Amino acid sequence: MDIIIIPLVALFASVLTFFSGFGLGTILAPVFAIFFPVDVAIAMTGIVHFTNNIFKIVLIGKFTDKIVLLKFGIPALIMSFLGAWLLIQITVMPSVFQYQIGGEIFDITPVKLIVAIILLIFSFLEIIPSVQKIQFGKDKLFIGGILSGFFGGLTGTQGAIRSAFLIKSGLSKEAYVATGVFIACLVDISRLSVYASRFSEANLQDNIGLLIYATMAAITGAVIGRKLLKKVTLRVVQIIVAVMLICISIALGTGII
Repeated sequence: MDIIIIPLVALFASVLTFFSGFGLGTILAPVFAIFFPVDVAIAMTGIVHFTNNIFKIVLIGKFTDKIVLLKFGIPALIMSFLGAWLLIQITVMPSVFQYQIGGEIFDITPVKLIVAIILLIFSFLEIIPSVQKIQFGKDKLFIGGILSGFFGGLTGTQGAIRSAFLIKSGLSKEAYVATGVFIACLVDISRLSVYASRFSEANLQDNIGLLIYATMAAITGAVIGRKLLKKVTLRVVQIIVAVMLICISIALGTGII
């Protein structure tokens, strides 16, 4: 079932999130979490996310703003190490609560609870109109890189914060997407180097087919998204992503997944 569901979600999410410059990992990680432990799910999502971003750089990388990339990307790269390291630490902590329904036992672990809370916060940030008006100038890019990198390493969700800081940087739509993708790649490189310790638990050799299918689906979505880039607004994308996040956050926080 996972080999059907995950690639389909990867395709849909890749098309949906191409325009916003964020959201693929945010949508895909919880779906991986249905079939794998949360930390392993985030690591496997990172592989698909990174490969897809490399392909997107090939498509639109020429529009990248190098100054913004350096000011935002370097602190994001560094802080993603810290976020990923913290994720590894909390995965070994015991369950904080356990309950049973109909003979099924549900565990609420610290990592599930923390990721659920952060995803829930980000999901509401996506749909609250007053929050959408909060934007930051170029002088705050360093701070944005720190926050985006840290939460990218911890939960795989970095794009919403990155978007808030980049949207007011005077970038064209193409430069906004391309620069965001480049920064996301830097964070992916950083966090994947830390997540590597969990790859053996994911039995990558047994799941390589799943990763290939999911990656190819995401790349296909990126190609479709590139063709639709000039025709789609971001608001509908943000609302759909937010609703999905809320549902997954509740499922994670209650131990259902």
